[in-house]
Amino acid sequence: MIAEKVLQHPCNVLTEAQRLQFFRDGFLVVENYVPEPWLERLRAATRDLVERSRAVRESDATFILEEGHSAESPRLHRVSSPQDHHEAMWAFMRDPVMTDLVADVVGPDVKFHHAKLNVKSGKGSGGFDWHQDIPAWPHTDYSPVTVGVYINGCRPDQGPLSFLPGSHNGPLYSMYDDEGNFVVRIREADLAWVTEDMVARPTGGPGTTVLLNCRTVHGSSPNRSADPRLLLLPVYSSADSFPYTANPIPSVHQGDVVRGQPARHASFDTRSCELPPDWRFGYKTVWQHKKKPAGY
Repeated sequence: MIAEKVLQHPCNVLTEAQRLQFFRDGFLVVENYVPEPWLERLRAATRDLVERSRAVRESDATFILEEGHSAESPRLHRVSSPQDHHEAMWAFMRDPVMTDLVADVVGPDVKFHHAKLNVKSGKGSGGFDWHQDIPAWPHTDYSPVTVGVYINGCRPDQGPLSFLPGSHNGPLYSMYDDEGNFVVRIREADLAWVTEDMVARPTGGPGTTVLLNCRTVHGSSPNRSADPRLLLLPVYSSADSFPYTANPIPSVHQGDVVRGQPARHASFDTRSCELPPDWRFGYKTVWQHKKKPAGY
């Protein structure tokens, strides 16, 4: 659903001013949004997943490991599709605390696409260069939104998400490097216009939640603290928005309508989008093109 149609529906959670800010800036921060009972369940689920990672010796389709990971001292960077591996994660992602919030920016009918849990272990976990999300999973419109939940909050030294406000209204940049690798990173030459005073690096306490438009230029710096930065990142779209390439992070729940009704017609935004590699033959992760694991 395009923005003009979304704005015809009343807000459920956000104020109208907050919703307009999201569409103006391409992101919105809602401080301390997720209630503590849910945060406790998410923390417990994360502990279970970290515990399971002790048996993993090298990164696989589910667990992305940090350098120095071991059974004795697990260093976990990411869990792909956490909703497929822990019931509490999926219960949260389809709970109204999430779906009503998402409906405010995509419309009343909400569809799930994929998710990841970025643990981003402390003491040097890598950052992520400037990039845009939608070229990795193009849809028929630009309604897809990533919801970032800081389970324990985020301090400036933990490598918070960083944004270029308003960049969602600009061009989509290539996510390929000069060798033709899909690196989900904008070339430096394409970012010559960026200055430090343009960058927003919001932080917040436990439960602080970020809504991120799929076209917004964003990234993060390394986690320089001793504490992990737990960031849950489910992706949703309007029910009438459809992916037209294979999902790089597949899930049994992909396409589930978690609020409202399935669509009978598709929504289209005719602005073009660069295509990713053909993920049907396997997803080559971004960190395979880097010296260290990375992930916002």
